Amino acid sequence: MQIALAPMEGLVDNILRDVLTRVGGIDWCVTEFIRVCDRLLPPSQFDKLAPELRLGARTAAGVPMRLQLLGSDPVCLAENAALACELGAPVIDLNFGCPAKTVNKSRGGAVLLKEPELLHAIVREVRRAVPAHIPVTAKMRLGFDTPDGALDCATALAEGGAAHLVVHARTKVEGYKPPAHWEWVARVQDVVKVPVFANGEIWTVDDWRRCREVSGAEDIMLGRGLVSRPDLGLQIAAAREGRDYQPLDWQALLPLLREFWRQAQAKLSPRYAPGRMKQWVAMLTRSYPEAVLLFAELRRESDCQRISELLGVVETRCEAVA
Repeated sequence: MQIALAPMEGLVDNILRDVLTRVGGIDWCVTEFIRVCDRLLPPSQFDKLAPELRLGARTAAGVPMRLQLLGSDPVCLAENAALACELGAPVIDLNFGCPAKTVNKSRGGAVLLKEPELLHAIVREVRRAVPAHIPVTAKMRLGFDTPDGALDCATALAEGGAAHLVVHARTKVEGYKPPAHWEWVARVQDVVKVPVFANGEIWTVDDWRRCREVSGAEDIMLGRGLVSRPDLGLQIAAAREGRDYQPLDWQALLPLLREFWRQAQAKLSPRYAPGRMKQWVAMLTRSYPEAVLLFAELRRESDCQRISELLGVVETRCEAVA
């Protein structure tokens, strides 16, 4: 069984990847997508969204990181994938699942699920361009507005050369609204010969059990569920192995929040760092009553020093580091 941390634009950046992988239970993670349009990107663009490349493509905790590209031009994607490999990317992942309107309007993400032939061409060209030992993988949704073409899309990706597929079990139009249609993950696995990861609406161990029963998938990718419950991977692994496990409580989580805040201040300006802190605490309110109280205090706060005090941090930095 493999448990992966999902790529989520504007949420799971290198800071949160670092903090979440420190908890444990995650086998690998994926960068936010790097958008490829019509040119070869400079190395600085890869470094910006995937600074772990400097650490051997691993987080500080040693968890492997994969690099994700998004675009619609097979040749341009292939050229950028080759450069990413030169920079140290151990796996190239292709995004065919992003539901954002701005991304879809520019022919990126889930809108490409309307064009199975293009999916095949993209994976084929990227597979040809990168070294044979570096896997090319793909993340997809069930379709744009209907899952009717999901099997064709999955087949196109697998036959194009994808080493495995991650299936977010909803369409683009459904966004993140429950439920996730895990039965379609099973249908995808029936038509492809590569491993299939189930993704979507796994918030608890019970959700994982239901997902495994319905989808038949042993491998999973966790997104918002892990952000909201940082030790969900450990909980699932323990349940699968029949081990007792004491979930992470709020006191154990606080040092991670403080570390996140420290890194956010170092990376972001005082204007934006508070928003990132509030974003994560807001998601934690789903699992921790203490987070509800903290978020109520943070909600209208923009002063770095005051936020540090609320988090129990002795020292703070309110100047961005270049």
